[in-house]
Amino acid sequence: MMRRTMSEFLWYIPNTVEPGHRGDDTTAGWGSIEYSTDLARAAEEHGWGGALLGTGWGRPDTFTVATALAARTTSFKPLIAVRPGYWQPAHFASSAATLDQLSRGRVLVNIVSGLDNLAAYGDGKSDPAQRYARTLEFMHLVRRLWTEDAVTFNGEHFQVADSTVAPRPFGGDEWPHPALYFGGASAAAERVSAAEADVQLFWGEPLAGLAERIDRLRALSEQLCRRHKPLEFGLRITTVVRDTTEEARRDHVDRGRQPQDGRRPTAAARTRRARRGTRHLPLHDARQGRRRRSGDHLARRLRGRSRRRAE
Repeated sequence: MMRRTMSEFLWYIPNTVEPGHRGDDTTAGWGSIEYSTDLARAAEEHGWGGALLGTGWGRPDTFTVATALAARTTSFKPLIAVRPGYWQPAHFASSAATLDQLSRGRVLVNIVSGLDNLAAYGDGKSDPAQRYARTLEFMHLVRRLWTEDAVTFNGEHFQVADSTVAPRPFGGDEWPHPALYFGGASAAAERVSAAEADVQLFWGEPLAGLAERIDRLRALSEQLCRRHKPLEFGLRITTVVRDTTEEARRDHVDRGRQPQDGRRPTAAARTRRARRGTRHLPLHDARQGRRRRSGDHLARRLRGRSRRRAE
């Protein structure tokens, strides 16, 4: 017996001050709200579900940019990358719930535990074990604040007393709150995903390796007595698409080139660029070896159905 499930494709919006991110040759307009909105609307119009907004000290604040883009689009879902060392759980839970209400349920969250310029914003947790333990508490507490009243929690890293978030997240049929994406391949990271994430993100890897990791995460979810819906899986991949294989291979090697005249690319050039980038999709069963392709043109809707065996 087979169960059909929807795949979702998300884009990537380079949230940086300086141009040249991952070899992008745009210079004029880079980092402006007009340019980011142009990308968000292009993704929306061509069938992408939304886009990841990366986080890091020295970059525009991800949550602020996501709020601006949500206000300028209608169905675009910002996948907002956040760091537990930068936010307090109650503060973040309230901010995300408010934006989720204002955007009618379009908020997605990518939790990041990796190292950043910690001292710049006063984060003293550099030890990996401490960071993942803190991330686990952060995700657990945010979930509770989104779904419960008068929450009291006394953890090693975070504490709240009689805390109620208002308004609550908008919610929907699939998730009662913004979905929590998380990545990481270490044993500590996998325990966080198995216990508290909604979607585990992988980098592009051979299918056999992905299948092994999926099996391990599912088994770990059972061992940890996971209390939430079954963990879902996604791929974060970067593609370089050109008219020929030779052009794609050449530009893959030489993505660092930038134009000397600073001109903004034409609409056709932006469309070609929109075919590459980062895609996030639920990978429900890598063991079947099913390949998902974006098609010959971005204008095709990039929502396909995948299958997985009922267990």
